[in-house]
Amino acid sequence: MKYLSVTETAKKWGISERSVRNYCANERIPGAFMTGKTWNIPENAKKPDRIPKSVSKTVTLLDVLKREQETRLSGGIYHKIQIELTYNSNHMEGSSLTHDQTRYIFETNTIGDTGGTIRVDDIIETANHFRCIDIIIDEATHMLSERFIKNLHLVLKNGTNDSRKDWFAVGNYKKLPNEVGGMETTKPANVPMEMKSLLNAYNQKKEVSFEDILDFHVKFERIHPFQDGNGRIGRLLMFKECLKHNIIPFIITEQTKLYYYRGLKEWNQEKGYLRDTCLTAQDQFKLIMDYFEIPYQ
Repeated sequence: MKYLSVTETAKKWGISERSVRNYCANERIPGAFMTGKTWNIPENAKKPDRIPKSVSKTVTLLDVLKREQETRLSGGIYHKIQIELTYNSNHMEGSSLTHDQTRYIFETNTIGDTGGTIRVDDIIETANHFRCIDIIIDEATHMLSERFIKNLHLVLKNGTNDSRKDWFAVGNYKKLPNEVGGMETTKPANVPMEMKSLLNAYNQKKEVSFEDILDFHVKFERIHPFQDGNGRIGRLLMFKECLKHNIIPFIITEQTKLYYYRGLKEWNQEKGYLRDTCLTAQDQFKLIMDYFEIPYQ
């Protein structure tokens, strides 16, 4: 069978290329399949009938991520998010891996030429973070729970040096007091109660806004429920909740991390610091969605 490109099909049917791509993404063209980033459309395919806007289903970022995750599509937005979110979140916590090394681990399960010494934990936590993102996509629509959050921590820290320390409590709440940025956090004995209270209040919201997600993140980080890994778990939870509520997600980068830390610290006095930082990061994420032609509001 002969196959046509998106451009050829758009000319044949007299519609835009974006419309053709949306038909393909929504599986409305039987026999269409993707090679790399290119759709292949059967020459004899018929133009799908228009669906009234009142009943049409909008393709969300989560829809695209689930599809690309299932097919392990290379070079798509799932691929990019895995690398960008993992590299930036781990780098903020002191990982020595470069962006290229992070990409090599995801693409080839190798580290490449390091030219120096690399901590084994950095490699393990990078591979584990990829798995955490898969869990986030798989369970994006589920309600946040202690079980889910503890499991994320278990996956992130599994196989690390910390996981061999009894007192570290991988996959469970901290046993020893800790600080973040010189600020005191919730004492270990009070963590279960405060986490239950935080989750109950958040899950009772009928509609969750961008600011609600930020507020949850600030409170989570101030509880600091785990011995280590709280920042990465917290940013993964924000990403999940953005996917669940069809809010454009964002990735905190090296360039914005100081503003992000300031925003966390000053949230009670001035919400604008964190809000503006995350909105700026959200604008950067829109550029990624534009490139991959994923619609958003």
